[in-house]
Amino acid sequence: MTLESPEARPRRWHIAVFLAPAMLVYTALMIVPLADTLRLSLFATQGNSTVFAGLDNFVRLFTDPRWSVSFWNALYNNVIFFLIHMAIQNPIGVALAAMLSVPKLAGRTFYRTAFFLPTMLSFVIVGFIWKLILSPIWGVAPNLMASVGLKSLFGPWLGLESTALITVALISVWQFVGIPMMLIYAALLSIPNEVIEAAELDGITGASQFWKIKLPLILPTLGIVSILTFVGNFNAFDLIYTVQGALAGPNFSTDLLGTYLYRTFFGFQLQLGDQAMGATIAAMMFFIILCGVMIYLFVIQRRIRRYQF
Repeated sequence: MTLESPEARPRRWHIAVFLAPAMLVYTALMIVPLADTLRLSLFATQGNSTVFAGLDNFVRLFTDPRWSVSFWNALYNNVIFFLIHMAIQNPIGVALAAMLSVPKLAGRTFYRTAFFLPTMLSFVIVGFIWKLILSPIWGVAPNLMASVGLKSLFGPWLGLESTALITVALISVWQFVGIPMMLIYAALLSIPNEVIEAAELDGITGASQFWKIKLPLILPTLGIVSILTFVGNFNAFDLIYTVQGALAGPNFSTDLLGTYLYRTFFGFQLQLGDQAMGATIAAMMFFIILCGVMIYLFVIQRRIRRYQF
């Protein structure tokens, strides 16, 4: 038996051929704009010319009150927006997935479709519908709450600084809870039947089986769901813009990094657009997301694997 020399091995050029179209599209639509945004964040506009500014734009963003107050407010709101999703959306997704995985549940297909359907709706439709529902003037929420004796608890939640961000976050939870539900549901279905049968033979059934057997086995999926939630929330823009407008009212209480980036880059009403500072905010969004993903990959993911094996 002779070993095949490296020169005699067939070159798999077809792999490059099949990957090339996707790589070209991804490079043109993602890599090039990202690189140009990072480049633009290092320049500043002076009159009609553009000059190299180095890290001055980042220093201005962190220290100049004209920029830093709005930036830290948007970052704080973004963190709250993310934590609400982590505390409400993902646990509900786990609960719904666990319910759908029960073999004896009747109408699983209907429930699965109903819970996932909002994720396929447009942000414009979702925002417009919920503005109508929650409107104190013509909305149906006051009448619905009055029918169950809770009308005294109703308020103009989208119009109050103390409740606007929470309300918009809950609307987002309602729209996207189907995504973690389906991912976790698929993970639960992939658990081998032999594992479940062994647990039942040991007397582990019902809720105890989920907590002791199923949940540890789907930890990698929960990690993926968490990082997808993180990336999606720190890129959020559409729903806030649709429900609260570009000013993210009232008084910027629902302002996220995405809406702050939009106003800074393109300008809005009396605010003139500043492409360099807009690119700086976009670069900070990229670095924040990059740090979160790196922490997940090199810290959390390693601990999950160590726990499993």
